[in-house]
Amino acid sequence: MRSFLPALALMAALLAVTPAHAQFANHSLGLSGGYMNFNNTASLSSSAFIGFDASLYIEGGFEVVSLTKLTFPRDPITGRRVVGIAPSVGIRYLLIEETIRPYIGADLSYLHVFKDSGNSNFVGLGPNAGLEIFVTDSVSLGARAQFNAYLSLNERVQTSLIFSGTAAVYF
Repeated sequence: MRSFLPALALMAALLAVTPAHAQFANHSLGLSGGYMNFNNTASLSSSAFIGFDASLYIEGGFEVVSLTKLTFPRDPITGRRVVGIAPSVGIRYLLIEETIRPYIGADLSYLHVFKDSGNSNFVGLGPNAGLEIFVTDSVSLGARAQFNAYLSLNERVQTSLIFSGTAAVYF
């Protein structure tokens, strides 16, 4: 009887154990750098940008994401550099939720360009796809491609193809 109770307790403990799963944190902040191609329309030329990212994991592979880009494109009309700021908010779906995370998503963007001839405002919508790779439990590196179609009342549709690299910290 003396060895039966500890054996029974051990057996119950082993049956109650569930498999271990890696858990990643569900908030992130990061920096990104990339290239925005504006196709030399009447508004802007192509330019590099620096971005500030954030994400929040919701459930079932979905994340709410935000990216604010700061860029200094050339105005093709005047030939001078202008300042552009482009905050966006979107959702992405993680195809795999492990150390390597490919995803697809869509963003709603706003682009404000400060020009000498007057400011320009655009609202954009576009799909994106990317890949994030965790190099530690809380740090990831990634790459992203995005297409945006920006609309404005006083200018024609502005399209942009965006490529970027990111580094994020999860907490």
